[in-house]
Amino acid sequence: MPQLLLELFSEEIPARMQAGAARDLERMAREHLAAAGFLPEALKTFAGPRRLTLVVEGLPIAQADRKEELKGPRVGAPPQAMEGFLRKAGLTQDQLVERDGVWMAFIEKTGRPTPEIVAEMVEAIVRGFPWPKSMTWGSGKLRWVRPLKRILCVFDREVVPFAIEGIESGDITEGHRFMRVGPGWGGQPFKARDFDEYQKGLLDHFVVLDVEERKSRILEGCKTLCFARNLELVEDIGLLEEVAGLAEWPTPVLGDMDPAFLDLPGEVIRTSMRTHQKYFAVRKPDGEGLAPHFITIANVQSADGGKVIAEGNAKVLSSRLSDARFFWDEDIKVGFEPWLEKLNGVTFHAKLGTMAERVERIVALAREIAPLVGADPEKAAEAARLAKADLTSQMVGEFPELQGLMGGYYARAAGMDPQIADAIRDHYKPQGPGDSVPTAPLSVAVALADKLDTLVGFFAIDEKPTGSKDPFALRRAALGVIRTLLEGDYRIGLVEVIRQHLPRICRFENETERLAASVDVSIDLPAFFADRLKVTLKDQGKRHDLVDAVFALGDDDLVRIVARVEALDGFLKTDDGKNLLAGYKRASNILKAEEKKGWKAEGGREILPDASAPEVQLHDALRMIGKPLASALAAEDFTAAMQELAGLRGPVDAFLDGVFVNSEVEAERDNRLKTLAAVRDAMGQVADFSLIGG
Repeated sequence: MPQLLLELFSEEIPARMQAGAARDLERMAREHLAAAGFLPEALKTFAGPRRLTLVVEGLPIAQADRKEELKGPRVGAPPQAMEGFLRKAGLTQDQLVERDGVWMAFIEKTGRPTPEIVAEMVEAIVRGFPWPKSMTWGSGKLRWVRPLKRILCVFDREVVPFAIEGIESGDITEGHRFMRVGPGWGGQPFKARDFDEYQKGLLDHFVVLDVEERKSRILEGCKTLCFARNLELVEDIGLLEEVAGLAEWPTPVLGDMDPAFLDLPGEVIRTSMRTHQKYFAVRKPDGEGLAPHFITIANVQSADGGKVIAEGNAKVLSSRLSDARFFWDEDIKVGFEPWLEKLNGVTFHAKLGTMAERVERIVALAREIAPLVGADPEKAAEAARLAKADLTSQMVGEFPELQGLMGGYYARAAGMDPQIADAIRDHYKPQGPGDSVPTAPLSVAVALADKLDTLVGFFAIDEKPTGSKDPFALRRAALGVIRTLLEGDYRIGLVEVIRQHLPRICRFENETERLAASVDVSIDLPAFFADRLKVTLKDQGKRHDLVDAVFALGDDDLVRIVARVEALDGFLKTDDGKNLLAGYKRASNILKAEEKKGWKAEGGREILPDASAPEVQLHDALRMIGKPLASALAAEDFTAAMQELAGLRGPVDAFLDGVFVNSEVEAERDNRLKTLAAVRDAMGQVADFSLIGG
């Protein structure tokens, strides 16, 4: 079937917008085609530095004829309603059909040629494209990310004729801005009537259309250059994504840098290369440090193999690294105390005070957390005091992404305790799912204090995440706390930590206000942790309802909670677990119905003289598991606790199948309900089974 090819050719599209633009083009095209009744066999989009491309396979040459059925007003409706419906349907009243007291319109529409529909679709897409930022140019009103130059639009190898703000569609595009086929300089137009011609033409004119192919060329070219010089590429996925959007004909070029700059921290060199110049760093094959070289991605393939390009880029890099050396030297001279003083003038949040006040809170919290994670409280307090100081350093002012990391370097340069330097360096960790958690006890104490202060603070002022919005990265902070506690097996009661820290955050006018805020945060923040823990465990294949069932017990020790969830998950996968859960729900439903009528479990239960065998069996089973269950829970051996509960499966089934609970004899009924309540209570020591699905 016929193919549609569309290219929107413009001035440079920012690399950060290209992937989103490709997705938006695909979405909008699918929506418009579906609205026209088309279901293409395949649809794909491409984005590059100067073009957005759409190729659609399997479109018919025209719409099929369609019949539409429109429901109108009821017979006898006001004239205004009838007039409005007739205008909408484009019919007269004698063309309507009455059906069950309602006027119906049956409209036959002849299918339109596909090129007509495509022309309308392209204009709608161009005029309504959701660029994050767009512009107008000249005297026109059309908005595009950069001036739109050409529109190639071909269907079934024929041009789809239309014009948008004076830009006429055609079958012409152009290749690389500088490189040409044959003599000359500048972009070279060529014709394309289908995707194969288009893609080959671009390749012949030095344009790689597919971003994945551009990334592959860059990565393979970089590794080849490194191999030839016995070097290793410092891979950077984010930088690879960016430079693949900057060059149509990406050509890696290896350059040399002044070895004297290698005495700067490696992260400073890499960040300067990456942020300012989009260079890849390289290292020695032993992995012990960076090598005095870099790789830049040129957009041309030069006759001299990139020698001039490399020399020019080396000069620019030397200037950038000279600036970095200046920042480093000046920061070393200044030191921590002047930086700490400057924090008094840095606002953390209007409702949460200055950064200096935040540091005081983190210091107090780190001192309290330290014994719980095996760290020295005074060292933790000192590390916390210094952790934010580098925010006012010149290096972090230039490269904010180096905060914390530079503090660690400056602490070592000042001769501080290496443990304190490591804690300063690592206190932001983990900064994402791919980042490692701090492991040294001192680093853990400061990292937890930093994140918990953020969470308690923003929850206290009611700045919680809503929907997809999380401007203060509280979800990331909570996941960081969870990962740090779980991976380090640290036992901390979060609710108590939150309650102790809250008065440092907020200054309350009276005890009533303090208690109200304490209750709100002490409920909402643990629930927030529960939601984040569900996300973590879901990635591990655990059910979210099991987290709810365990959290309902009021436990706030994440390590213990996860151990319970894992044991519960394993138990419910067994036949005993599944059947006992079903028995629990039956028992719970009976109890709920009776409790609504006013029944209460008062006094102890006993074996009545005429008790049936299932009653005696369940009574004995509950008595026998009492101490072993309590011992297993006290030892936090939740697998053993589940095994004890498994012993109830048979007696509970026999009781529910063989005993009439709502006996007409009040003493029997009361005792049987108490037995079911004892089952619920025993199982409730492990989890709230009422919250478990199934």
